[in-house]
Amino acid sequence: MPVEIKVGPPQLAIHQGFTVFVTEPDGTVGWPSDKGLYYADTRLVSAYAVYANGMPWELLNSGAPSYYGARIFCTNRAFPSEHGAVAPRTLSFVLSRAIDGGMHETHEITNHGPTTLVFNHEVSIRSDFADVFEVKAQKIVRRGRISSTWDEESGTLTTSYSNGAFMRGLRIVATGNSPAVSANGRLSFMIRLAPGATWRGALRCALLDGETVMEPPPDCMLNGESRAGRELLAWREGLLKVETSVAAFERLFDQAVEDMAALRLPIEVRGAPAGGSTVVPAAGLPWFVALFGRDTLIVSLQTMLVNPEFARGTLEVLGAWQATERDDFRDAEPGKILHELRRGELAALKLIPHTPYYGTADATPLYLMVLHAAWRATGDDALLERHMTAAEGCLAWIDDYGDRDGDGFQEYGTRSGQGYENVGWKDSGEAVVDTDGSLVHGPKALCELQGYVYAAWRGMASVYAHRGDATRAAVLTAKADALYKRFNDAFWNEAEGFYAYCLDGAKKPVLTVASNPGHLLWCGIVPPARAKRVVARLMAPDMWSGWGIRTLSALNPSYNPYSYQNGSVWPHDNGIIAEGMAKYGFAEEAGLVALDVHRAAGFFTQRQLPELYSGVQRDETNFPVQYLGANVPQAWAAGSVFALLTAMLGLEPDAPQDRLVVNPVLPEWLPDVLLKDLRVGRHMFDLAFKREADGSTSFEVVRGDAGYVMRRGAAMRFVEA
Repeated sequence: MPVEIKVGPPQLAIHQGFTVFVTEPDGTVGWPSDKGLYYADTRLVSAYAVYANGMPWELLNSGAPSYYGARIFCTNRAFPSEHGAVAPRTLSFVLSRAIDGGMHETHEITNHGPTTLVFNHEVSIRSDFADVFEVKAQKIVRRGRISSTWDEESGTLTTSYSNGAFMRGLRIVATGNSPAVSANGRLSFMIRLAPGATWRGALRCALLDGETVMEPPPDCMLNGESRAGRELLAWREGLLKVETSVAAFERLFDQAVEDMAALRLPIEVRGAPAGGSTVVPAAGLPWFVALFGRDTLIVSLQTMLVNPEFARGTLEVLGAWQATERDDFRDAEPGKILHELRRGELAALKLIPHTPYYGTADATPLYLMVLHAAWRATGDDALLERHMTAAEGCLAWIDDYGDRDGDGFQEYGTRSGQGYENVGWKDSGEAVVDTDGSLVHGPKALCELQGYVYAAWRGMASVYAHRGDATRAAVLTAKADALYKRFNDAFWNEAEGFYAYCLDGAKKPVLTVASNPGHLLWCGIVPPARAKRVVARLMAPDMWSGWGIRTLSALNPSYNPYSYQNGSVWPHDNGIIAEGMAKYGFAEEAGLVALDVHRAAGFFTQRQLPELYSGVQRDETNFPVQYLGANVPQAWAAGSVFALLTAMLGLEPDAPQDRLVVNPVLPEWLPDVLLKDLRVGRHMFDLAFKREADGSTSFEVVRGDAGYVMRRGAAMRFVEA
């Protein structure tokens, strides 16, 4: 019987909203490290440990029963006391944590020995109030002042940090069967335990942000009885559900839903009346619990049939933050959609441009793609009406600023002294390389940016036609057609049967083989006659690792399977590529990509897909290797599961025409799928898909009116292009 191998970061993480606590598996935070309790981009707890008479506890086991709560089981090491030595494993210590705004901890210590024990239970907590950017860079600078006060009567320890108008704080109320004292940098309880007795205590941690106080939950309930648990159950009830005989894939889908639930981020809508807020997906934990443009937009597309409310919230919030003026420090230009909004000290003091920062070349066309897709999924004309002003701004930015030199292509280059070198989805500084492995100099015209604009213009032409503006629709259609021809003339590499990665600053095609052209299939800008060669190149051995398609060819001198974006595998990248393959009729290849990601997910703890993993070649003896520092959970990694399912089932909502189009081709490894509570416009469907003996896929409308579900023929979706 094969040994089951599980991989993943050796840590315990819980979170809710803007609050994240990442610890060692035993619940502690060592110093120095990048772990800790974070709130609103500030680390409120930088060191945490628990002792019995100065001796650390020994971990037995730990886990997170829910994304917002953890439970840790420990026992004692041998330690001396005034009444004699305490033998190891005489005491059990159960630490429970729950986050819901603030954090609540309960401590339960039980004496399993034959004699009464007297000892000190000590909790050491330190706060550095470091900005998340500085923690990640391991360059922490103390700028303000930290102060602490202890109120013995209420058992309250308050530690605060201030630097001008910026303030963060942590208020801990310590209670227990015996009173707490604060001394020598520790909260301490004198405990006297008879044989079989249990001591109970609690730490209730409120998080302070200026005048805002995030109070802790009233208890540490980690199930559906808590407020967070009730909200989670209610949220999941309204989502798409999947049943299949392949239990591992069903668990993968359920974990993806759990991850999306965990990453729900309540955001106040800029300019809305007080208290007006919505929910968008945070990008990932622990570093990206913030509002992001590209990430939230791609996740909105991935989850459109699972939960279109993400798209509604994303359009609302990003539209409210759309740039209205040029600001080179923040790479802002009128009509541009933001990249990232931060709330920590560096942003508050304007020491970084993330207030917000607009350094993304793809979020603006992606905004238009999401608006079109949300309309197709919901049929909601009011949604279009609400966001047409923002859409007009996006269209203007594409023409006026996205095309920097007027050549008809989208180029990028930062104007900020602290701006990013690369502002496509591969945004690391070394991601865009030439065939010799050297860095490409800009302005750079990435291939997928042209595809996104093509899809955005096509989609918005449909929107304008629906709204009765035939002239505007015709203009956008003509622009899309012109871009289609211009792009395919300039970017196609006949010898390779593939598209250039980008055009460099001298307008020379960079013929590096990378995963980016897979996004062109998704956008529909590839002529059908060329699609087969593009798919074949993506599935060639230097690109296809067996765990998914690599970000960069293994033949490139800069290839490194353990790098961030030069040879690693990103689940979301593979989900987009698989959708594109399926749309062009390459269902077998899409099913193989889905199998890769599904198979890789089986090795990760709880089948929780990380942001990325290494691009090492799969064989019978290895397993996927997680990238150091990868975000887990990560929104578009979780969303890739929904994209892969969409690809295999060929789901295409068309609510404005009152229909759902399907073109299912189930692979051999996934013989059946039942979708429940699939919403398209005013309809709700349950659909059963089954792979037949001859390899074809049949489907049945189990619930809902079958007259509104149609099967697409064998013709490829983009043949009309």
